Amino acid sequence: MHQISTPIESEGSAKKNIRFVFFLNVAFTLLEFIGGYLINSVAIMSDAIHDLGDSISLGTAWYLEKKAEKPANPKYPYGYKRFSLLGAFINGVVLVLGSICIIYEAVARIIEPEPIHATGMVAFGVLGIVVNGWAVLKLKTGKTLNEKVLSWHLLEDVLGWVAILLVGIVLHFYNLPVLDAILSILITTFILFNTLKRTVEAVHLFLQGTPHNLHINKLKEEIENVSGVSNVLHLNAWSLDGESHVIEVEIHADFSNQEEYAQVFNDSKKCLSDHGKAFVSIIPKEK
Repeated sequence: MHQISTPIESEGSAKKNIRFVFFLNVAFTLLEFIGGYLINSVAIMSDAIHDLGDSISLGTAWYLEKKAEKPANPKYPYGYKRFSLLGAFINGVVLVLGSICIIYEAVARIIEPEPIHATGMVAFGVLGIVVNGWAVLKLKTGKTLNEKVLSWHLLEDVLGWVAILLVGIVLHFYNLPVLDAILSILITTFILFNTLKRTVEAVHLFLQGTPHNLHINKLKEEIENVSGVSNVLHLNAWSLDGESHVIEVEIHADFSNQEEYAQVFNDSKKCLSDHGKAFVSIIPKEK
């Protein structure tokens, strides 16, 4: 049995992006606590607690992305990339639970509306959109599932601050504090729907399910079209982190000498190299 693998480079961009957003979020959370206290705004203090949870999630994600960049070793022969996938799952769960809590609080405020400080809401609404929007843009270009989940996590904050800004403006003219709760429910429901999809995907990949962008039957056809390959005995594909895939294939092949064997082997390797890290086994076809 022979194996060949294609190396997958890790540039650390995910770790750098999450580290930046982590420190940005911590600084803004502290500002929210101070500002919320000074203007006596319960809404902003509540959001500060929510952002504190975000900071904890970001810190966890940063650590796991850093762990994911460690090279392979005898203990983890495939490397540490799946730690990134674990981070995606943890942050997905945190966001789902946080969203449920927000909806619960919003429903309570519809039943018993609380006074809103319009001026403070407008000021922090603008600042919140700028800070969290910047963080989302940093993570939006990321390729790992961890970054994608975190970008949705922070998008919730951006939309939340948009709601605060709009409600703050409206409350300058109308005394309708219930608007804050209604907008919160709409925004959180939207984010919850998308986060659940991402979390389900993380669980699917963590359980070594076939990545959605890989089609087993199509891969089999490509391998079987390689000159010398008789048929595919076994083909399995799974993902390390949602971006870096592993493909294991066992094939029957016709060859009469070492040179022909090497040709089939190299062609099979080339066929799979665009799809992920390949492990190829060739079994001579019985004559």
